[in-house]
Order: sequence, then structure tokens, then C-alpha cells
Amino acid sequence: MKKLLKLVVTRWLARTPFGLVVLGVGWWLMRKRRGDQPGERRDALREPGRSSRNPYAGRRPVAGGRR
Repeated sequence: MKKLLKLVVTRWLARTPFGLVVLGVGWWLMRKRRGDQPGERRDALREPGRSSRNPYAGRRPVAGGRR
């Protein structure tokens, strides 16, 4: 229910330029607040040279669907 309310409010605010400014300020404040919280960062825990746990991380799409 909370996600639906967020979606409706966001869509309603995005209609006007003033609403977009409000959304931008809210996004910036939330981003700043999340950055200030102490917590574990995934990037900080990784050792240099250690590969990713994602098996598809180094793969690129092949042209024409060939393998």
C-alpha cells in the first residue's frame, strides 16, 4: 500500500515544474541521508583483484545471437 501511495504522489507531483523541483529536492535529501548513515558498503568490503560473484559480470552480448 505504501508503494502504491508513493507512486500516486510521485506521478501527481511530476505533472508540474514545481512538482519536479519538489521531487528533486526530496531525492537529494534522501540520498544525502542514506550516505550519512553508518553501514556496510559493498564496495568497501571487496578486495582488489577478487572477481565478482556474478557469473555474467564479464560477459558481453554477442552480435547476431551467436555464441
